[in-house]
Parts: sequence; structure tokens; C-alpha cells
Amino acid sequence: MIVIDVKRKDDVVNYIKISGHADYAEEGFDIVCASVSCITITTVNALISIDEDCLLYTESDGLLEVGFLKHDKIIDKLIDNMLSLLETLSLDYKEYIKIN
Repeated sequence: MIVIDVKRKDDVVNYIKISGHADYAEEGFDIVCASVSCITITTVNALISIDEDCLLYTESDGLLEVGFLKHDKIIDKLIDNMLSLLETLSLDYKEYIKIN
């Protein structure tokens, strides 16, 4: 299961940790893992292209941790969009994604 932990302070997302594997299908064919990876990496790359100092991240197999250091209207919209996409995906694949 993919577990997504979201930490907020004053209604602003400061930290996201995504860990685990969906195990929806075998490696290379797992559309749930691929979808989560696509959503999160695309968002991280977009944020870096806007302001490379707005976040710190670490990634390894089955783990992505992102700390958000700066906030503005665009950064927060991208973060909110990422979470909205992940929430929508989790509704369709409840057994494979859990958001805390």
C-alpha cells in the first residue's frame, strides 16, 4: 500500500511523505504506482522550475519526502492540485492508497 502523510501548519502544507508500493500489479505494470509517481514528480519538477529554493526533497525506491520552505499563490496552487489528484486517485484505488 502507498501511504501519503500530509503535514499542515496554519492551513498550509509544509511536508508530504509518500511511502510504499501499491502492489496493484507486478513491477513495470503497476498503474497505481506509476500514477502516484507521475503526479508527484511532475509537481516537484514544476515547483523547482518556479523556485528551486521553495522545497527540499529526498527520494529513493518507494519513498518521496518533500518539505515546502516557501509559499505563495502559485506554489500553494500546485501543491493543492497535487493533493487533489492524489485524493481522486485514492477514491478509485482505496485498497492501494491511504492518505493521512
